[in-house]
Amino acid sequence: MGQWLERNIIEPGKLPLLLALTAFVVTFVVTRTITRLIRAGKGPFGNVTAGSVHIHHVVPGVILTVVGGFGAVASGGHGFGPYLSAVLFGVGAGLVLDEFALILHLDDVYWSEAGRKSVEMVVLTAALVVLLLAGFAPFGVNDLSQQELQNRAGALTGVAANFAFALLALSKGKVRLAVFGVIVPVVALVGSLRLARPGSPWARRFYRRRPRARAKALLRAYRHDRRWSRPTRAIQDWLGGKPDPPRPLERP
Repeated sequence: MGQWLERNIIEPGKLPLLLALTAFVVTFVVTRTITRLIRAGKGPFGNVTAGSVHIHHVVPGVILTVVGGFGAVASGGHGFGPYLSAVLFGVGAGLVLDEFALILHLDDVYWSEAGRKSVEMVVLTAALVVLLLAGFAPFGVNDLSQQELQNRAGALTGVAANFAFALLALSKGKVRLAVFGVIVPVVALVGSLRLARPGSPWARRFYRRRPRARAKALLRAYRHDRRWSRPTRAIQDWLGGKPDPPRPLERP
């Protein structure tokens, strides 16, 4: 284990990235545990308030992210500074992304159905950082041969092609495939070749006068969501807690 860590993490200079990822995941787990205890009314924890203002943990998260980011830049990659900055950045990012849905909706939707977006963003971010630790480079540059890397034209062509595939997948409503496709070229290619999801920019532009393609896209999206929505929801409930049931509409 020590030899693997030395060869794959320390020598390539990835130790700060590993520390940031570890701090990020631990912070998310600890934060969700505390918030679930507060929600259940257990333990000594409680909401942080300043007078009548509820201080969300995204606030210290932003501060720690800024401190960690500027600290990493100021350290110049030398000494103990990069490692401390990486930990601070990871903790701050964990606190911020745990309330990603609040930032997106500008509303306290932490325990609502919309709050699931925070869990999705945390899982997606952690998965991308794991890919970077494993040696995958953005836009698939690492998949080029040594001769192609020496040829700038070949490297730029590979980057541009993979970026185009990722944008195409994004226009088809394949957000996760597009994001992972930035790191893994094959994923972007698959996302660009598959049918677009209904309501995506691609479907609105190219399926408008093609009823057969539109019906096929609707059927495929329905089957996909029916197959994966239940296990996805179960994992999200396990990670972030089950959201509150929607409130009944009040009659005027």
